[in-house]
Amino acid sequence: MTTPTPDIRLVALDMAGTTVADGGLVERAFDAAAGELDVEPGMPDHAEKLAHVRATMGESKISVFRHLFGTEDLARRANAAFERSYGELVDGGLIAPVPGAREAIEALAADGRTVALTTGFARVTQDAILDALGWRDLVPLTLCPADAGGRGRPYPDMVLAAFLRTKAAESVAQVAVVGDTSYDMVSGVRAGAGLVAGVRTGAHGDEAFRAAGATHVLDSVAELPALLRGVG
Repeated sequence: MTTPTPDIRLVALDMAGTTVADGGLVERAFDAAAGELDVEPGMPDHAEKLAHVRATMGESKISVFRHLFGTEDLARRANAAFERSYGELVDGGLIAPVPGAREAIEALAADGRTVALTTGFARVTQDAILDALGWRDLVPLTLCPADAGGRGRPYPDMVLAAFLRTKAAESVAQVAVVGDTSYDMVSGVRAGAGLVAGVRTGAHGDEAFRAAGATHVLDSVAELPALLRGVG
């Protein structure tokens, strides 16, 4: 890339698909959520809803279920079943770090940058992932939508919450947002982040990243420290 690399002080990193490899657990947990509301695999309604889940990877999960099921009660029932199922899959050892992710986070910190981990999952699920990976003390701040007032991606709230809480950057131009979905890119652009990078280890690809405003596209988060050092 020839795009100049700004002076980044704060890095907001997505989790599933970006720093965490979950092997499609979102879709498996969705089946449990849909089943809670009698939407079973093989039904046309299930296929349509699953297509929407795939298209909106990165968005706050409760927002996705509000769209799919229409009422707050049904959305919360579906979301509770989703989070419960995903947590059980995580507890079953079915997630792992994206190769080089922990090392990248440690390298960013060693370079004097502050790292925050963000997710569209609920806090209970985020904590289950952090515990399963032994990442509780890896970064100074982790955020889910509820921690930022309830709005997840594509809103900029989690990025701005990280900016305000860490006080690591003097300007949003010193913030980098990195994720595997177009929703991550939109949230970064809306927050005014100086660097918005898509990674090819998750849900979306180069075309979606560029259309959503990405400044960079990386094979994985492992490339980020070198990019920010100006040699990427």
